[in-house]
Amino acid sequence: MSIPELSRDEIREANRNIRRKKILAILFVTPLLLFIFITFVAPIATMLYRSVYHPTVAELIPDTLQQLDDWDADSGELPPPQTLTLFAVELKRLAKERLSGKLAEEINRGLPGSSSLIKATARKLQRVDDAELQSQGDQLLLASHPKWSGVEVWQTIRRAGSIFTDDYYLTALDLERTPSGEIVQRDTQIYLKLYWKSLKIAFYITVLTAIIGFPLAWYLANAPSRIANTLMILVLLPFWTSLLVRTTAWIALLQTNGVVNSVLQWLHVINEPIEMLYTQFATVIAMTHILLPFMILPLYSVMKGIDPSYYRAALSLGAKPIPAFVRIYMPMTLPGLSAGALLVFIISIGYYITPALVGGTDGQMISNIIAFHMQSSNNWELAAALGSLLLLLITVLYWLYDRLVGISNLKLG
Repeated sequence: MSIPELSRDEIREANRNIRRKKILAILFVTPLLLFIFITFVAPIATMLYRSVYHPTVAELIPDTLQQLDDWDADSGELPPPQTLTLFAVELKRLAKERLSGKLAEEINRGLPGSSSLIKATARKLQRVDDAELQSQGDQLLLASHPKWSGVEVWQTIRRAGSIFTDDYYLTALDLERTPSGEIVQRDTQIYLKLYWKSLKIAFYITVLTAIIGFPLAWYLANAPSRIANTLMILVLLPFWTSLLVRTTAWIALLQTNGVVNSVLQWLHVINEPIEMLYTQFATVIAMTHILLPFMILPLYSVMKGIDPSYYRAALSLGAKPIPAFVRIYMPMTLPGLSAGALLVFIISIGYYITPALVGGTDGQMISNIIAFHMQSSNNWELAAALGSLLLLLITVLYWLYDRLVGISNLKLG
């Protein structure tokens, strides 16, 4: 039977129908793409941009920075007198506008001790006549403090005037740049230790949720429907309860005169209360309770689809119950276990409400420091750099997880 040939008009009509369907499909997907862009892509792009974009100094003293561009910072000599005079004029203007403190704060980040230098000089120059400042600004500036005769402060001002900078990433990695431009370690190591502690806490939480969630998910998958449905409601119950309420409940349980200490003392297990609240232990326990459903649900969905006849066949062939469970049943649950572990680990490493309420100083994570810089210190650039490094860290860990899971699946296959 021969296939009839289509005319040109029929082919064009078919192509128009295909294009119409494609356009219709794109229109249906467009709201979702816009939502993803607005709530996910745009915030991440803004964070990455803010971590390197810092025009504050360039906006405060633009004329001085323009003059410093022509100055050889490695020569060991001071900038020309006209540059010093121009800086003195701009510093007096900033003092009148009450912005000299902002400049002092920015320069002090690159050269500690510069804050008091700039503020004191600004107060002195405020009392100088404009005409005198225009003619003798360089001499007045150098006479106000001996530090202005050093090259380091001018190198720092020039470097701080860059609109795009990597200083915040260096700070986030506990590094700093000297006035000469050399990258060295900071005296105090803060952020790398916090990253490492956050990874450890997230790992502890993931292991605990797996230990608790695996047997519970297995029981739910093999229990009668009536019992399984009732228990599933209890598993999902935390989703219907406020996070703040659950965290506050743990404060009541773990505090010095709380329920746990009172019960242990009543049972004569301990003689005096144990400090459990505001510790790393409190963070791990509270977050394990909060994130346990994220481990149980993926495990349950995979276990529910496993045919029990595989396990029974292993027993009928002479295998012992425990070896049969480990070698036959557990490998089939790895997709659910790995998915649950990934969910719990990624969510826990970015949590900050629960560690802030129950963790105290010992249980703080890197997310708490990011929140502090955004809400209290208003150092959004450093917060963006810390957040960008956290995003990179999670991406690398996800890539490693994907590779390891892919290799293990090939071996099991």
